[in-house]
Amino acid sequence: MLAFDPGAGLVVAAAAVLYVGGVRRLARRGRRWRPARGAAFAAGLLVVVVATQSALAGAEAERFSLHVLQHVLLGMVAPALFALSAPVTLALQASSRTTQTVLLGVLDHPVISVLTHPVTAWALFGGSLVTLYFSPLLELSLANEAVHAAVHLQFLAVGGLFCWTAVGVDPLPGRLPHGARLLFVLLAVPVHAIVGLSLLGGTELLAGNFYGSGAAALADQRVGAGLLWATGDLFGVILAGVVLAQWMGHEERVARRHDRLTLSGTR
Repeated sequence: MLAFDPGAGLVVAAAAVLYVGGVRRLARRGRRWRPARGAAFAAGLLVVVVATQSALAGAEAERFSLHVLQHVLLGMVAPALFALSAPVTLALQASSRTTQTVLLGVLDHPVISVLTHPVTAWALFGGSLVTLYFSPLLELSLANEAVHAAVHLQFLAVGGLFCWTAVGVDPLPGRLPHGARLLFVLLAVPVHAIVGLSLLGGTELLAGNFYGSGAAALADQRVGAGLLWATGDLFGVILAGVVLAQWMGHEERVARRHDRLTLSGTR
């Protein structure tokens, strides 16, 4: 059964309009926005639509494994794509001087510095996962639409903080060097594995009022646990690969600049 979440739909539509509008404003100024960044943003929006407006969203309250799949899409895949699409950079380049000043003020705010600190981002990313699956929050989110929407927003926000710190190309207070970013990503891999393994080996059913009871429900829960474990590991490997690619690209640009300076100095 297809689902429709008007709130999520409006957010997706508004984000698309703002992003496309920014790209067009840059084009009118004779500046070109990288197509790969636009493609990443479009793919991120598509992932959010699939997670919130499709049959997956309609069935995630009935099967734990489908809930985990939705969690993966909203908490890992979409945030990584958004981080690579550089929406803040686009806003800074396409907006007026007044808006740029406001955005820079927000980026420099102490709250943003605290939220984007690697320790905070890591703790929120791992802690929210533990809280969701080892507290009454999961069942509450399935029973209450407002809490359900808040949990979805939390998936995106916490995943966004993590991915923005790890692979984001937007300006960030206290940006980590590439080696530290790689370590940051690798330290997050065990979190999903630990939670997944805990659920995989457990016999206590989560949200039994929604996902049912008995052998079938337990088998589905273990499928979801395995999915959480496997996708968490895969997510870490992919992000680590992106960090390595960014690192190599950075070193190549530094080498080219050095070569240019050397050549200009010998003339």
